Amino acid sequence: MSELILVERDGPIATVVLNRPHKLNALTRVMWGELGETVERLGADSSVRCIVLRGAGEKAFSPGNDISEFETQRSNKAQAIDYGRTMHRTAEQLANCPAPIVAQIHGICVGGGLEIAALADMRICGTSSRFGAPIKNLGLVMAYAEMAPLVRLVGRSIALEILLEGRIFDAAEAKEKGLVSRVVADDQVAAEVRATAERIADGAPLVARWHKKFARRLAEGGELTAQEIDECFDCFDTEDFRIGYSAFLAKRKPDFVGR
Repeated sequence: MSELILVERDGPIATVVLNRPHKLNALTRVMWGELGETVERLGADSSVRCIVLRGAGEKAFSPGNDISEFETQRSNKAQAIDYGRTMHRTAEQLANCPAPIVAQIHGICVGGGLEIAALADMRICGTSSRFGAPIKNLGLVMAYAEMAPLVRLVGRSIALEILLEGRIFDAAEAKEKGLVSRVVADDQVAAEVRATAERIADGAPLVARWHKKFARRLAEGGELTAQEIDECFDCFDTEDFRIGYSAFLAKRKPDFVGR
């Protein structure tokens, strides 16, 4: 792995950093690939209870793909298809990550950066953050695999507004559109994300992963199978359930073990 994607561990919380601050964390193909691999690895680690995803520094989450790569790696359809496989694989890895993901958004979050943030379970930004997807100005479309998370998040109408107009808009409008979960003062973003991650990590980790799985399944639509319905009651056979209700009766904080 390069130094373009960093991982910082603090107990059950893992922070993944898009580490290219001199380019406002603009994404290269290598970064796309390493991001997906990193999130997949962390999601497979049962000791990870929450993943925080952020850009290095406080100027930008990410402005999207590094345009300077286009000439050598995305200059025609064949190259773009090959490049897209890396991006779309990472989008799939983010979408399927069983661990809760919180996007910590400072500053600019547009284009591919917005696509990544849309794949998080929660998005917390500062009042000066800016959002958008002005790819129409490059003569490019947002492919199905990239557009799907945005449509799921804000709906068809808002997604088309963002893409057809290509405007850059502020945090208040992003909150109104449902793009972000919470807007706080710029100097409080890190603290708010940390508090959020700690609240998630304090809960029963198996429950958090089940809730993510169930929400994803409900979004897919279709009739639930008997096996899927039955899985909703598996929690009653976990050690964490016994820990949780015993702690509640004793009026103390539960110390979940993930079993």
